[in-house]
Amino acid sequence: MTRASMTVGRRQFVTGALAGGIALAMPGMASAQGGLGLSSLLGRASDNALDKLAQPGAFYDDESIRIGLPIVGGLGGRSGGLLGSLMSAGNRLGVLGTITRDINDAAGVAAGEAKPIFRDAIDDLSFSDAPEIIRRKDGGTRYLRTSSNDRLHVALQPLVDGALERAGVYSTFERLAGEHAFIKQAGLDREQMNRSVTDQGLDGIFAYIGAEERGFRDNPLGGLGRLLGN
Repeated sequence: MTRASMTVGRRQFVTGALAGGIALAMPGMASAQGGLGLSSLLGRASDNALDKLAQPGAFYDDESIRIGLPIVGGLGGRSGGLLGSLMSAGNRLGVLGTITRDINDAAGVAAGEAKPIFRDAIDDLSFSDAPEIIRRKDGGTRYLRTSSNDRLHVALQPLVDGALERAGVYSTFERLAGEHAFIKQAGLDREQMNRSVTDQGLDGIFAYIGAEERGFRDNPLGGLGRLLGN
C-alpha cells in the first residue's frame, strides 16, 4: 500500500469517527445527524465528567460543587442558615470531624457507579429540537437535565444511599445525635440526608457534564485532528 493510499484511508477513518462532533460544532448540519452526534457527545461528556468526579476528593476539593451538610426545611446546605450555624458550631467543637468530607467522598463513589444510568437516559432522549440544542455550547446538557432530571434523581438515590452507608455517614450522625442536642435539633433522618446529597451531587455532575460538552464543542477534533493533516 502506498503512503498516499494510507493517508486517504486514515482521513476517511478519522472523518467518519468524528462526524458527530463536527456536526455539533456546525449548527447548519441536518437535524437527524446533529441528534446522533449530540447523543454520542453527551455520552462521552457524561463518562468523562463522572470519571473525574469519582476520583478521591473530587467533590470536596472543588468548592464550586462541594456538597454542604444536608438541608432540612430549606435551611442549611451551601447557603448556611440555621442548620449551617448549628453544624458550624459542631465543627468548632470538633464534634463532626470529617463528616462533610465523608459525605463528599460518598457522592464521588456514587458518581463512579452512575455511568450506566446516565448512558441509559441519554440513549432514551429524542432530541426533537436538535438544531436549537446544538446552537448552545452546553445545550445537550441543559436538555438532558430538563428531560431526565427526575429520572436520574430516582436512579441515583440508591447509589448515594449505599455510598453513605458504606462511608459510615448514617451511623456517625445517629451516634452524634444521641450525644449532642444541637445535632438532634437539626432533625435529620436518612431519607432527608440522602435526598439532599443526591440533589447537590446532581448539581455537581451536571456542572461537570456541561464543562465537558463545552470543551468538546470548542475543539471537536481534539488531538485526533492532527491525523487529518498527515
